[in-house]
Amino acid sequence: MEKQSSFTSKSWRWYGKVVGGVLLGWSFWFCLLIFLMRWVNPPFTAFTLQQNWEELSKERYNLRESWVPDEQLPDHLKLAVIASEDQRFREHWGLDMAAIDKALEERERSGRVRGASTITQQVAKNLFLSPAQTYLRKAVEAGIAILIELFWTKDRILEVYLNIAEFGPGMFGVEKASQFYYGRSASQLTPKQSARMATVLPSPKRIEPEPASDYVVQRSQWILRNMQQLSGIRYLPKPKPDTMDTLNPKPVFLDSVDMKAIQDSLGTYLDSILMEIQLDSVNN
Repeated sequence: MEKQSSFTSKSWRWYGKVVGGVLLGWSFWFCLLIFLMRWVNPPFTAFTLQQNWEELSKERYNLRESWVPDEQLPDHLKLAVIASEDQRFREHWGLDMAAIDKALEERERSGRVRGASTITQQVAKNLFLSPAQTYLRKAVEAGIAILIELFWTKDRILEVYLNIAEFGPGMFGVEKASQFYYGRSASQLTPKQSARMATVLPSPKRIEPEPASDYVVQRSQWILRNMQQLSGIRYLPKPKPDTMDTLNPKPVFLDSVDMKAIQDSLGTYLDSILMEIQLDSVNN
């Protein structure tokens, strides 16, 4: 009996070592893959593989064919995406704990569900994961986002995001979408067009930049105002004195946060996962 018990104990230790070795090896190769993607452009993403192309009457394409390098992406296009999706992009480390805190406070106060995913988290999700609304996906997404921030530059993160994000049904990558909606290269987009492209990012399967709905027009003007606040460059014509009050609503900005606030906020991230899942449910 003691011999059988000893054998079972040794077996479990052996299996544990095997599983641990597999996980360690997988983690190493996955980290290496993310590191190499700092320079290597992906030909596809998890989202393009999961897309039902037959339903769209399209064929899946290689993202590299229409890839726009960072130096050819207009600054106002990058700014439009930051103003729309992640105003603290240049400051955070993959997770914006200040945005998560604000979103949780807003949910408790008004019941309104507002997203707090960063651009880096969206890159992680689009590249490697699925739209599945689960706690596990959000937790894995957060871990990958931190790895991406560790290995990539902020400019590289923006470049990859703009070249893999969906800007309309089946329109993956800003170049494809720009050619389809505006008949021009992404490098030639105007600030107004860039703002309209950024408008559809939260829900690209339901919203298109052109023809512009009332929501797209209003949201893009909000983005342009925030671009001006972030850069100091005017992107909208100066309003006339008699329309100043109606055309100049105050944009919303995220407050700065110190390391203590980040530390205190880490415990709230699990609550934010539930909030993001609820938001995904609303959008879908």
